[in-house]
Amino acid sequence: MNLTISGHHLEVTPALRNYVTTKLDRITRHFDQVVDIKVLLTVERMKEKERRQRAECMIHVKGNDMFAESSHEDLYAALDELVDKLDRQVGKHKTRLQDHHHSAPKRLM
Repeated sequence: MNLTISGHHLEVTPALRNYVTTKLDRITRHFDQVVDIKVLLTVERMKEKERRQRAECMIHVKGNDMFAESSHEDLYAALDELVDKLDRQVGKHKTRLQDHHHSAPKRLM
């Protein structure tokens, strides 16, 4: 799995990088076929303080690409919300991949 964490108008500190990786471990624990994860953390230059911190994530899994974004006044809260959204998407994708069809019972002659 390739993990890319980048920041826009923001320096990605080792503590922030560690927080992102520990949160994304939850997704890889639920679904192990994750190929690539790209995380973009931004601080928007808005006059009001609310919803300034923004986190975006693009996950490439086998057979699908998933995208989620979240904005909050605190970057850590935005990351928590982002991981919750991604976890739901990955869970839906996983249930779609599972074979729900049962084989027909064999008849004895």
